[in-house]
Amino acid sequence: FQAEDGIRDRSPSRGLGDVYKRQFLWFAVSPNVVFFDVDFTLIYPGPTFNGEGYRKFATQYGLSVDPNKYTHAVSVASAELTQQQNNIYRAELFIGYAQRVLEEMGAVGHSLNACAREIYDEWSCSRHFLLYDDVIPVMRVLHDSGFILGLISNTHRSMSAFQRHFNLTSYLSVTISSYEHGYMKPEPSIFYAALDQIGASASDAIMVGDSVPHDIKGACQVGMGAVLIDRSGMGNQDVDDDIPVIRTLRDLPTTLKTLSPPI
Repeated sequence: FQAEDGIRDRSPSRGLGDVYKRQFLWFAVSPNVVFFDVDFTLIYPGPTFNGEGYRKFATQYGLSVDPNKYTHAVSVASAELTQQQNNIYRAELFIGYAQRVLEEMGAVGHSLNACAREIYDEWSCSRHFLLYDDVIPVMRVLHDSGFILGLISNTHRSMSAFQRHFNLTSYLSVTISSYEHGYMKPEPSIFYAALDQIGASASDAIMVGDSVPHDIKGACQVGMGAVLIDRSGMGNQDVDDDIPVIRTLRDLPTTLKTLSPPI
């Protein structure tokens, strides 16, 4: 469940790329704070949320869907979600997303909304997700190297429960969700709130995430650095050449070293 928005670079330039370039020039010392996005950066959904999973949800509510239409349905629903310009967290936004997926898969009936609400509720349960196998090894390396680690997530999932479920508590110093904060990335306030919790400045921090609109643009607009993780390797997001792009978190420690200023 994601919503996207962008920012506008009002200075004469070729676009957000110049914002990125200015951002990396701001680092006077090596960044020592790393924030991670959660969904599709640290975890990915299990079978509960694939086409067959949606079919099972639908069947419980007397709805009929075609699992083979799931990929197209997600594409349609996601495109509509990106058009939302308000960064205020609203459950109805994501319930509507789930309902749109169901509709595109063929569901029709009065129980559509109730089914979508259950899907939304279950998305908050960590047991339905799997942790990428590079997460704990890389967090351990960064933590042991003195980095302060945190999470900034557009979710209604309990961050405390998430940490416990995946045994991440010992590595993380701060977590913040859009549900708790009230605003979603790329709203500047959610980034500032995370920084305030650990007493860090934006120039000390890097945001690592899979979404250019949420994670990259959101971080850069407040003065943080950013690293895009593209686990699929499809390269289907428009990102400036000056933003590091990695395929796996295993490349992150080396990438962070390149963000240090030249001596």
